[in-house]
Amino acid sequence: MNNTQLDMKRLAAMDAAQATRLLHRVREETLAGRTPPIAPRAVIDASWQRMARLGLDPDQGTNSVLLQRDELEERRRTTLLSEVMQTLSGGLAGIADTSLQIMVVTDEHGRVLWRQGNLAVMRQANGICLEEGAAWTEHTTGTNAVGTALATGRAVQVHSAEHYVQALHNWTCAAAPVHDPRDRRLLGILDVSGPASSFHPAMLALVGSVAQLAEAEMRERHLRSIERLRSVAAPILCRVGGRAVAVDTHGWTAAVTGLAPVDRIPLPKTFRSGRLWLPSLGLCAVEPLPGGWLLRVEEETPAEEPGAAAASRVVLDLSRPRRWTVSVSGAAGSWQQELSPRHAELLYVLALHRDGRSAAELADDVFGDRTRTVTVRAEMSRVRRNLAGVLAHRPYRFREEVAVEVLRPENPADLLPHSLAPAVRAGAST
Repeated sequence: MNNTQLDMKRLAAMDAAQATRLLHRVREETLAGRTPPIAPRAVIDASWQRMARLGLDPDQGTNSVLLQRDELEERRRTTLLSEVMQTLSGGLAGIADTSLQIMVVTDEHGRVLWRQGNLAVMRQANGICLEEGAAWTEHTTGTNAVGTALATGRAVQVHSAEHYVQALHNWTCAAAPVHDPRDRRLLGILDVSGPASSFHPAMLALVGSVAQLAEAEMRERHLRSIERLRSVAAPILCRVGGRAVAVDTHGWTAAVTGLAPVDRIPLPKTFRSGRLWLPSLGLCAVEPLPGGWLLRVEEETPAEEPGAAAASRVVLDLSRPRRWTVSVSGAAGSWQQELSPRHAELLYVLALHRDGRSAAELADDVFGDRTRTVTVRAEMSRVRRNLAGVLAHRPYRFREEVAVEVLRPENPADLLPHSLAPAVRAGAST
């Protein structure tokens, strides 16, 4: 057999025993550093390489410390996935049951929150710790559909000996990420798992379709709630003098007056009525509304005035492969924002150069082309909408009074792994 690459259709066309033998041989030869008879799929090969870098033992078990019941219930209560469990269950649980599989839903950290499906398979799943509260990231259980979908940010199917850990070779699984449709933040993973004999290549497409259906339902729920808030806030804003905005409890904008419209205003974790300084608006009077808040801007807070000093610490978390955040804290409270890949690159460069970077220098750092200043200025304008209290310009920089910490991945190669920015790649090679 020549050294082409495996694919699921090819596996499905084989006799089950033949396919299993082939996968075992591919894994054995690849992990031993030899050339296999046929190359593993690219997504599997990349995952195996990550496992080797981690030093994960392919002969280890899959046990993990389960979440305590109260923590499990708290995670279920606070995740948006709870709102669409009926859709997820209706789309997959019955099919999983009849096909001798189970449906699993995890949070964004790979912790199993729910599972449904065939009772006999659930009992088998207990033997590999595929149960509520268990951790199923690549770091804990090696290459598997849940963990690899978390690591890559896309749907993936893992069959038999494609699992890095030998204890999972009798299993097959297909998983897809579920995102918050408002900002594409990862909410968790939808997975169908079962004995290897239940493998079917069409399961991946089905899981992906149900995940998209759940995202569509969340989007519709969000639009309805924003419309209800807008109907309440619009007549109030007509009577408010000056600048004001109505937002829902998560900061999503429903109505605005006297301000340039933005999709979302970051709110501190501890938010309440009264007078509060917000990085993107300045000093605001906060009043409750049904389903949200009314924010009335009381005064302009110049960039160099005391209001800017309300933020004293920034933590740029780049430790995860697909999700990056910036956290801002100070006397006014704290808040966190998820970053796009481009904004993560820009903030990383500014964290390296506390003395600041010009638009041309940032263009060279990120694009390797000093002439792309227009693009840099546009992106930095978007970044500063929410970070005006900690970012200055001319040159672009973090303010001197703000402490900045960067959380990097353990392996430098995992620093913003999909970035082509010269400054990032230089950091990833050290």
